[in-house]
Amino acid sequence: MYVNVTAPLRAALAAATEDQIIYDLAGVARRHATLLRELPGVRVRFAMKACPVDEVLTRLVQQGAGFDAASPAEIAQALRAGAPLDAIHFGNTIKSDRHIAEAHRLGVRDFATDSVEDVRAIARHAPGARVFCRLATDGAGALWGLSRKFGCTPSDAVRVMETARTAGLTPAGLSFHVGSQQMTAEAWRGAIDRVAGVVTVLARRGIHLDHVNLGGGLPAPHGTDRGGNPLDPPLDKIFAVIREGMHQLRTVAGGPLDFLIEPGRHLVADNGAIRAHVARLTTREQLGGDRAHWLYLSCGKFNGLYEMDGLQYPLLFPGHPEDAPRVPAVIAGPTCDSDDAYDPAGAPVRVPAGLASGDPVWIASCGAYATSYTTQGFNGFSPLPYTWIDGDRAGRGAPHPAAPPLAAPVTLGEVA
Repeated sequence: MYVNVTAPLRAALAAATEDQIIYDLAGVARRHATLLRELPGVRVRFAMKACPVDEVLTRLVQQGAGFDAASPAEIAQALRAGAPLDAIHFGNTIKSDRHIAEAHRLGVRDFATDSVEDVRAIARHAPGARVFCRLATDGAGALWGLSRKFGCTPSDAVRVMETARTAGLTPAGLSFHVGSQQMTAEAWRGAIDRVAGVVTVLARRGIHLDHVNLGGGLPAPHGTDRGGNPLDPPLDKIFAVIREGMHQLRTVAGGPLDFLIEPGRHLVADNGAIRAHVARLTTREQLGGDRAHWLYLSCGKFNGLYEMDGLQYPLLFPGHPEDAPRVPAVIAGPTCDSDDAYDPAGAPVRVPAGLASGDPVWIASCGAYATSYTTQGFNGFSPLPYTWIDGDRAGRGAPHPAAPPLAAPVTLGEVA
C-alpha cells in the first residue's frame, strides 16, 4: 500500500506511546502557501468541518486564511481563532431562521444561498446582508459527490439573485462545489462554464457580481482509494484549469471580480496521522467457506476513520519489517457495528502475519474529518485525543469530554 508520512509526523508517531491523532501545523501552513502560489490573488476560506481543531484554525489565520462556516458554533470558533469578520462567511445553504439571526448578531454579513425561501429568510433576519448563490454540480469524478442536497440550476440562480436584490440584499456572488476529493480537472471546467453563463445573464439584468467562490473539492495529494491504489490527483492540471477559468470569468464579467476558494482536506489530510494499536489479528471461516483474516484496530469508523467507506487508510506497522510475512486482512474498528470495517468485498490489506495485540499501528493521511466525524464515545470507545507539532514546538489539544488524558505529556524532545 502507498504510504506518505512526513519526517516530522513520523518522529511524533514514533515518540507516542498512547493512541492519539497528531497534526503537523507547519505542514498545513506549507500546503496553504503552496495553494496561494498556484492560485495568486485567490482568498482562502478554509472549510472548518474538515478539521475544527483550534490550533489548526489559529495557524491558518496566521497565514491569512479565513473560514467557510456552516453554523453559528463554527462562526464563534472562527472568531476565537482570531479570524476577522470579513474573512468568515456562512457557507451553508441550509439555515434555520434562528441560525441566520445568530450569525448576523455575531457580525457575519456574507451568506450562501440556493433558494428563494432561504433568501427571504435572510432578508428578514439578516437585513442588508450580502448573498452568494450556489450552483449545483453532478459531482462526477469525486470520491464523494455533492449533487443533490446543495445548489440550484443556472435559471434558478438568476431567480434567486433577482429575489435577493428585490428584498434589499446585495446579490454579491456565485459559488459551486465539484465534490469532495475531486479527481478530474474537467469538473472545474464544466462548473466555471456554468458560472460564466449565469454571470452573463445577471449582468444583462443589471446585477454585477463582485466575486466568485470556487468552492471546495481540491483533493489531498496522497492517500489511497478503496482498492489501495494511490489517488494521485492531477493537481497541476486542476490548478491550470482554475487559473484559466478565473481569466474567463473576469472577461465575461467585464470588470473587477474577486475569487474565493474553500479547501478542506487539501490542506489537512496529509498533515494528520493517527497512532493506534492492534486489538487482534484473527482468522475465521466465512459463511461461504473461505477463511479470512481480520485485523481489528483500536480506532475505526466511529473514532477517527469515518471515511473508510471511500478510502483505504494507509497503514504502517513499526516493529515489523517490510519483508516480514504478510496476510491479506479486512481492516476493522473495535466496535460491535458491522459498518465499522473496510468493505470486505474490496481489496484486503496485506498486514504482517505476526501482529500481536497491543502492537502500534500508524495511520497516514487521516487529518481530514478525523475529529469532526468522531462520535461522543460509541460503544464506550472514546474519541482520540490530539496533539500537534509545529517545527520545534509541540502541544496537546484540549481533551474531548469523553476522552481520557494521555498517559504522559508530549515534550519537545519527543517530537523534535
